[in-house]
Amino acid sequence: MSLIRQHLIDPEVCIRCNTCEETCPIDAITHNEDNYVVDVDKCKFCRDCISPCPTGAIDNWRTVETPYDLAAQFSWDELPEQEDYGEEAPDLPDANEPDASDLLQTAHAGEGGKVLPPFSAAHPYVNLYTRDRPVTARVAGNYRLTAAEAGSDIHHIVLDFGPTPFPVLEGQSIGIIPPGTDDQGKPHHVRLYSVASPRDGERPGYNNLALTVKRTRHEAGDSVVQGLASNFICDRAKGDEVQVTGPFGSTFLMPNHPDANIIMICTGTGAAPFRAMTERRRRAQPDAPGKLLLFFGARTPEELPYFGPLTRLPKELIDAELVFSRLADQPKEYVQDRMRKRGDDLAELLRSAMTHVYICGLKGMEQGVEAAFRDICREHGLDWAEQSAEMRRTGRYHVETY
Repeated sequence: MSLIRQHLIDPEVCIRCNTCEETCPIDAITHNEDNYVVDVDKCKFCRDCISPCPTGAIDNWRTVETPYDLAAQFSWDELPEQEDYGEEAPDLPDANEPDASDLLQTAHAGEGGKVLPPFSAAHPYVNLYTRDRPVTARVAGNYRLTAAEAGSDIHHIVLDFGPTPFPVLEGQSIGIIPPGTDDQGKPHHVRLYSVASPRDGERPGYNNLALTVKRTRHEAGDSVVQGLASNFICDRAKGDEVQVTGPFGSTFLMPNHPDANIIMICTGTGAAPFRAMTERRRRAQPDAPGKLLLFFGARTPEELPYFGPLTRLPKELIDAELVFSRLADQPKEYVQDRMRKRGDDLAELLRSAMTHVYICGLKGMEQGVEAAFRDICREHGLDWAEQSAEMRRTGRYHVETY
């Protein structure tokens, strides 16, 4: 009998945050509407996906004679039990052995690899509350951020946890559990949202936090389906209860040292963690020598959340570049275009070991941002491949796209 050790993901614990799929350097992880799964023919046991997973769902293994294929894994509601083969399970391959090492060197050339938090980031608490043991929060505020005529319906939601401890840091996320079950009788998946308030809460002295939530919809055949979790939370009135899991996230964290330069690049609700970081700097380090530089993209000012407050923040606190792609009688402009216009300033910041880069928003923006950084570095005598690799190695380059 020939046995192998197979890497699997627990569908009961997984919160479908996509961290594992984004982290995997060889695309061994994929997903459908139900589950995230591991392709046994691709997985090389590098284990890069283990530490970033906020719930531990990724750290599951079974000794098998016949590996579970993708179709089987997609159909699971829970992991299968370990069969008793009457012998010790084979050891995991060593990631330092030549074959695995060669693979990692190839896959991580210049990008990817393990993600580290900033060296000065505060210690994060993660996974304090789970789907099986959530915490109940009450809606303390819910107001629409975008204009009624705008195409995007984005809400600022404040959740209060009362006497229950729920510590979060800038850059972390929480999970919202929509009530009820799907058409197969299974509980709905947890939906993650980035926290938009600093660690001392949306309102200091109160045990609360804020979220930036866009009401979503998608086409399904001939009909339009409303996003389950986003519409649930956007429809909550003051005083309504919400079941919450988390906190999640241990790397996309704000550096605590005041001389940190923070370059923030985002679109839409990707602004949430940057609102938290900016407010933390404003409250706790108003005279910090480190620079805050924000590139924030939307189609129009009416669709840009927090547009009004952003325009009133002093330049001494944050240098905000608000970029719009659908202004009447003006050419389309995206965040990467404005980055190139600020190439001199960005190059100067990139030369500093105190500079941190954070990218958050739609996945489609990532390629354009990387291209802009390459162009800026080339024009200023820098090598972006070397620069970004060094920033990742020292916990100063972070991407969270969806």
